[in-house]
Amino acid sequence: MSGWNSLSSLVTEELRQSLEEGKPPSAVDAIRAQWQSGKIDADGALDALQSLPVSTEWLEPSDLEGIQAARPPSSTPQPHLPDHLQDRIQAAWLGRCIGCALGKPLELIGLRGPQQDGIDPWIRIKKYLEGVSPSEWPIHDYIPRNPAADSDPEIGAPMPCESFRDTIHGMETDDDIRYMVVALEVLERHGFDFLPWHVADTWMSLLPYKAVCTAETQAYRNLVGRYEFHFSSDFGKTIPPVDWHWITHHHNPYREWIGAQIRIDVLAYAAAGNPPLAAELAWRDASISHVKNGIYGAMFCAAMIAAAFSSPSPASIIQAGLAEIPAHSRLAAAIRKTITTIEREKFGPSDFEAVFSWLHQHFGHYDPVHTIPNAALCAAAVLLGQGDFEKSVTIAVMGGWDTDCNGATVGSIAGALNGLTGIPGRWSAPLHDTLKSSIAGTHPIPISECARRTFAVIGSATNRVAP
Repeated sequence: MSGWNSLSSLVTEELRQSLEEGKPPSAVDAIRAQWQSGKIDADGALDALQSLPVSTEWLEPSDLEGIQAARPPSSTPQPHLPDHLQDRIQAAWLGRCIGCALGKPLELIGLRGPQQDGIDPWIRIKKYLEGVSPSEWPIHDYIPRNPAADSDPEIGAPMPCESFRDTIHGMETDDDIRYMVVALEVLERHGFDFLPWHVADTWMSLLPYKAVCTAETQAYRNLVGRYEFHFSSDFGKTIPPVDWHWITHHHNPYREWIGAQIRIDVLAYAAAGNPPLAAELAWRDASISHVKNGIYGAMFCAAMIAAAFSSPSPASIIQAGLAEIPAHSRLAAAIRKTITTIEREKFGPSDFEAVFSWLHQHFGHYDPVHTIPNAALCAAAVLLGQGDFEKSVTIAVMGGWDTDCNGATVGSIAGALNGLTGIPGRWSAPLHDTLKSSIAGTHPIPISECARRTFAVIGSATNRVAP
């Protein structure tokens, strides 16, 4: 009953999560010792860790009102519908698919941390590509195969998938893409007034349990276990009083990982030109499975994507994201530190390796799937890419960690910023306007049809751009 991982694995992750979110190290170590000695079982250890107080060093609420109150003072521009919106929504969909497909073969390599041999993930990716040819680094095309990597302990095998250069034909099924279709369904069924429960209900009707992982697995398990009656009877017509704190915390040490951050792009497209609305929609989605920085990553990226439809520069896009999350959170501090370093050192697109080294030095202690390092890498890619689609997306993927997620997020931003004419044909052509979602009714579906449906949702909302 512990999802994809054993209860003992969940305890190990919860111990780490407890320290990261500021619970007293001595108390965490005492529970660790009790668990390892057999004085308490795994359930007891998880419950004991959950009950510990959190440090007040950071101001990190999870409720929407608390988050909005903790945002920095901001002079957000008046929301407006951007020009050529349908074209740019299609470019954002396409950019996300391109970035996801580019990063997918490298995901397993990117997620291999330096704990065993001291090698950062981005260096493993570089070794993988240069093992094919020195000309493959930096990335300039979809990923080629390198059979020698399978037996090289310094690299490791790539992800078995269809998205290699010689086999890519459409956007293959992937969790980053399935959640896009699910979010579109939520908007089409419930409009801009959807609630967290509507997201959960749509998961239950469209996503099999095997299609989710980490925080989503645990939240899914908790939802079904506690609210099964409501799912099986009224099919979303009745909204029960959900204990979301329990849903997001019980047996869920992944609650600040990247899962929510990869689910919100369609919500941001629908809120194009309105970062505050995009952030609020992202909160409604993220809050069913994540807390604190796990939610902030979703809100930060959603606001950046929405801003990319109308903001004049990469720097302003990042600032729009920062304006929607608590100023005194770990994520906001990491993003500000990343921006300051790039600006102080005058790093440009050609300095991406120096930026990768700095990022991994400062944020590599987090799990490779944690929100904070990946969001920081996305911000760096947006800034270093200087608005260029190819530079932005390839830098996001080359940086390691969760390569398909980061490529997809930055692909959305760069696509929205550039429109269809700003995406080179050699990146879009191999996708053949095809998305394979593995979701009934949308497998396969043209990427352009997804964009049309998203645009239609916007047209049906009369007050979508209200501040």
